[in-house]
Amino acid sequence: MILGGSRFILPLIEKAHKMGVFVITCDYLPDNIAHKYSDMYCNISIIDKDAVLKKAQELKIDGISSFACDPGVVTATYVAEKMGLPNVGPYESVKILQDKKLFRTFLKENGFNVPWFFTFSSFDEVKEQKHLFTYPLIVKPTDSAGSKGVTRLDNENGLKEAFDLAWSKSLSGNVIIEEFLEIDGSSSSSDCFSIDGKLVFSSFSDQLFDKKTTNVYNPCGTIYPTSLPIKSQHKITSELQRLIRLLGMKTSIYNVESRLCTNGKEYLMEVSPRGGGNRIAELQSIAYDFDYLDIVLKATLGTNIVFPKVSVHNPSMTYVIHSDKTGFFDEIEIDEKVKCFLTRSEINVAKGEKVFAFDGANNSFGILFFRFNTLSELSCYSKNINKYVKVIVNE
Repeated sequence: MILGGSRFILPLIEKAHKMGVFVITCDYLPDNIAHKYSDMYCNISIIDKDAVLKKAQELKIDGISSFACDPGVVTATYVAEKMGLPNVGPYESVKILQDKKLFRTFLKENGFNVPWFFTFSSFDEVKEQKHLFTYPLIVKPTDSAGSKGVTRLDNENGLKEAFDLAWSKSLSGNVIIEEFLEIDGSSSSSDCFSIDGKLVFSSFSDQLFDKKTTNVYNPCGTIYPTSLPIKSQHKITSELQRLIRLLGMKTSIYNVESRLCTNGKEYLMEVSPRGGGNRIAELQSIAYDFDYLDIVLKATLGTNIVFPKVSVHNPSMTYVIHSDKTGFFDEIEIDEKVKCFLTRSEINVAKGEKVFAFDGANNSFGILFFRFNTLSELSCYSKNINKYVKVIVNE
C-alpha cells in the first residue's frame, strides 16, 4: 500500500509492477494521477491512521509506504507497527521526526546544533513572546512539507501575515518561528539510507532556487555532487547516525535537509523517513549508478537488502518545471547547448492548461533530468539554468 496519489510516486508504482508487486494507492482525492496506474485505489484520508489500518488489515497487505508524501509518514509507521510489517522505526520516534516542534526540541535536549525556536497555535501567543525574537527569522508550519507557508522576516513588519499563511498550511494549526540561519554555500536536500539502524548511505546535494518566484525558499532543482566541504559532510553524517541511534530507527530511506552556516556550525534542519518529493532518489540513481527505488521497495516488503558501495560518478541535476506567475502554459524552450545533456523530460500539463505561481512544490508541473560529462559543464549550466530553460506562460 502506497499512501498518496501524486505523480511523485509513479516511478515507484512502475518499479513495483516490474517486480510483480500488486499496488494499492490510498488517499481522499480519487482524481489524483497515481490511482490511474495502481492496481487498486482506496478513498481514505491518509492522516486518518485508524481508517487506513482497518483497510490495510482487511486487504492483508505485506508492506506500506508513504514515499515522497509527507502527510502519510506517521500513518504508514502506525499501520506497520500495528500489523507487524517491515517498519522504518518506532511510531513515537517517527512522530518526533515529522513535527518541527518535537524535532527541534529533541535536537536541543540531545546536544545537536539547533536554531532558537518558538511554537504557537494563535497569534495572541505570538504577541506575548515576540519581544524574545531576533531578526531575521523564519515563520513556517510545524507539520507541512514542500516549502509551503514559509516566510522570512527581517523585522516585525508582516509578522501577522506570515503567521496566518503558515497557520493556513499546517495540518495541526501550529506554527514555528525560528532563527534564520545564514547558509555558507548551498543547502542540501538528499536521500540517505539506514539498515537496522546503521547509516549505510549518506549523501549531500546542492539545491537550486529561483529568486523570481513568490516563494524563494522553494527549491527548483537538485545537484550532485555537492559543494559542501568534506569536513562538514563527515560532521553531518556523524550527527545523522547519532540521531538514528537515539531514536531507534531501523531500515529506511530518509530525506535529509542539512546545511553549513556562516557561524561555522552544521545543522540537521529536517530528517523525514521518506523519499524526497523532487524525485531525488531517481536523480541519485543517475548520479551514483545504482537502483535506489529497487532498494526502497525491498525495504518496504522486508526483502533482504545489500546496499552497494557507491560514489558520485556522473555530474547530474534536476530542474523542476515551474512558473513565477499564475497563467496558462504555452511551451518550454530548452537551448540546444543544454538539451544534449537531457536524459529525461516530463511535462505534466498540456498547452493552454492553467498553472500556478511556484509558491510550493505542489505547483510544479514537470521535471527535467540532466547528466553531464564534466563538473565544469554542470557548474556552467546549473548556475545559468534560467538562461537555457525558459517556461512560457501566458496571462
